Amino acid sequence: MKCCLAILLSVLPLSGAVAEVHWPQWRGPSHNGTSSATDLPMVWSESKNVAWKVPLPSWGGSTPVVWGDRLFLTTPSAPVKRDDDGNVVRRFPYGGRNQPGGDDILLMCFDVRDGRKVWEVKLCSNNTLYGKQNMASPSPVTDGRHVWAMSGTGVVAKFDVAGKEEWRRDLQAEYGKFGLYWGYASSPLLDDGRLYIEVLHGAVTDDPSYVLAMDAGDGKTVWKTKRVTDAPAEAPDAYTTPVMAMVGGKKRLIVTGADYVTGYDPAKGRELWRVGGLNPQKAQNYRIVASPVVMDDLLYAPTRVKPLLAVRLMAAEAGDAAVAWRYEGKAAPDVPTPVCDGRCLYLCSDRGVVSCVDARSGETVWGPERTAIGTVSTSPILADGKLYVTNESAVTTVLAAGPAFRKLATNELDDGYTISSLCAIDGRLFLRSSSHLYCLMAGDGEGSN
Repeated sequence: MKCCLAILLSVLPLSGAVAEVHWPQWRGPSHNGTSSATDLPMVWSESKNVAWKVPLPSWGGSTPVVWGDRLFLTTPSAPVKRDDDGNVVRRFPYGGRNQPGGDDILLMCFDVRDGRKVWEVKLCSNNTLYGKQNMASPSPVTDGRHVWAMSGTGVVAKFDVAGKEEWRRDLQAEYGKFGLYWGYASSPLLDDGRLYIEVLHGAVTDDPSYVLAMDAGDGKTVWKTKRVTDAPAEAPDAYTTPVMAMVGGKKRLIVTGADYVTGYDPAKGRELWRVGGLNPQKAQNYRIVASPVVMDDLLYAPTRVKPLLAVRLMAAEAGDAAVAWRYEGKAAPDVPTPVCDGRCLYLCSDRGVVSCVDARSGETVWGPERTAIGTVSTSPILADGKLYVTNESAVTTVLAAGPAFRKLATNELDDGYTISSLCAIDGRLFLRSSSHLYCLMAGDGEGSN
């Protein structure tokens, strides 16, 4: 028992004590899709529990980030496209990959209290369409004093909270063009004064993949490390976002994709270990979208549906057999990143099939269960005792978190299309649709289970 306790204490996600009014990065204050926010809404519609709704120029995959009374998001500047009947054109066909959009990517700032637009700045030009993705897929990050934004074009820039630019860089101009088949979509990770960025590619380039650490203050490169892989064809491409963990009392930057999980010394950028098995058959199409999740001493590494691996971080650090268990069930995710509370790991497939598995053993607790019919390209979040799963039609299924399946609500909006995940702060959810940003708040007593 003492040994197990020591292991749990020595390997922890870097969450710390986080104020409940912050959602500073794509996966929230703990980097894993969970939040301590309370009094969140359970039901809503266009006429119920919408505190405010403001128009956006277009859709994008980036999640809004929040610090205090400021919300930041990136978006293309072009208006939402509609067909002859006035319906939103929700996606471009796969044959439309790499279509020049001709518009800009904007960074916008809103007041969370009333939805008022505080400012907007141009981040870059030359938005490009890749299927349903555009160059507004990477989410910004903030520390409350500054906001760092990146676009799929490779432009990275720092602004103060008043919108004044402090520096910018163009990674493609410096290090070569991105070579992902479906365009760049990873979000930067902000930790301890550094910005960590991964570029894992190879489908349409022979240039090596790399992991980059930048000084968040002045934007200068701290280190840049080549990430070697033998992944074939499209499999080197990854759309994942790195995470930071504490392993044996030391920080480790962890990257998944291109057939491997790799751990780095964040101080110097040296690769310390790698774990294979993400693409056991060496399939040529095993690009990875869903990001890794760290909880306690385990890292959960999704792949292209199957398998999902649970990796023992201490074993990986020691060079021992590190895979604790594999999941290959019907809820295995492709695009949606899982979410975990330490006891339960919640998985959602692209078809909206959800399962709860034991976080330690991988055994199924409940599921597979259906949520609302539709494709899911967002990642579920876990907050206030609820699991929120939003599909591309902006229909959100709310489930009770815990060891028993219980559906609490199914919520629809008229302005329905989203590939952007929800974010939560106390009393509020923020949902980004194809043409609007919604602030959702519960009425009296409506946020409880």
